[in-house]
Amino acid sequence: MSKPYGKPNRVVIALGGNALGNTPEEQIEKVRAAAPTLLRVIEQGNEIIITHGNGPQVGMIQNAFAAAHKDEPGKIPAMDLPECGAMSQGYIGYHLQQAIGAAMHKEYKRWHVATVVTQIEVDPDDEAFKNPTKPIGAFMSREEADAELAKHPDWSVVEDSGRGWRRVVASPEPKKIVEATSILNLLDNEFIVIACGGGGIPVVRDYADKGAYKGVAAVIDKDMGGELLAEDCSADTLVLLTAVDHVAVNFGKPDQRDLEDLTVEEAKAYVAEGQFGKGSMEPKVKAGIKFAESRPGRVCIIGSLEKAAEAMAGISGTRIHD
Repeated sequence: MSKPYGKPNRVVIALGGNALGNTPEEQIEKVRAAAPTLLRVIEQGNEIIITHGNGPQVGMIQNAFAAAHKDEPGKIPAMDLPECGAMSQGYIGYHLQQAIGAAMHKEYKRWHVATVVTQIEVDPDDEAFKNPTKPIGAFMSREEADAELAKHPDWSVVEDSGRGWRRVVASPEPKKIVEATSILNLLDNEFIVIACGGGGIPVVRDYADKGAYKGVAAVIDKDMGGELLAEDCSADTLVLLTAVDHVAVNFGKPDQRDLEDLTVEEAKAYVAEGQFGKGSMEPKVKAGIKFAESRPGRVCIIGSLEKAAEAMAGISGTRIHD
């Protein structure tokens, strides 16, 4: 997994959760299709770390436990967000390991691949905890929401666009990857590493338990989690893969213009203009800005999964640099 001469370029590749499908069957099909592209990136002389979203997957897990608990509360426990996030990291990583393994087998490669269930430390005093905004779980009636609040007085619920009530949680800033040393040790032993799925499992220090970690119900932005992973692993390049080949201004309008190369200052100006979707492209551009500013020479590439190898070669995608 190394170049013939010198140190390989270390790359964090972030796959969007929606790019993995909405069912386990769809996910297997999509990651099998993506695996050969990931191998092409390695063959270009890169050492890769893979991260991924988990929005549809963690929602499916949580809703399944909620429905089962509602039907059989004495037999099936409710499952809170940190545990559902851990489950999603495990089964998405399992599918990615199998898909990459199958692609390697066809090409007689003998690389290793491993998934690290990854915790991310956040600040319990982060302002986001005072204003939770991320909806999770199933829709509820007003009566069901009141019943849940009676059982969980620390919850926050909001009415969601006339469709019912939903629990909302905070989206704090990621501060530290708890398993960073384990990830680096695997990289040093030539593993393809899968880590920080869904932005990572948010945890805080529990000083009632000698400072050990405990999970908190929150959602870390997956692009910012990927950016922290890239920084902590001393990556040279952060690749954020999505459904489009380029970042664009005036997206969806007659004068849409695809962007191939952006300086940090140009990217900041477009963000200030509101050119990018708040819940879609803007978080990716902001993560790219943060990574490019973190050390001279670092580059973020935003492009499509299908053209990941072309993006790494500089013939597709949008590059953000200092």
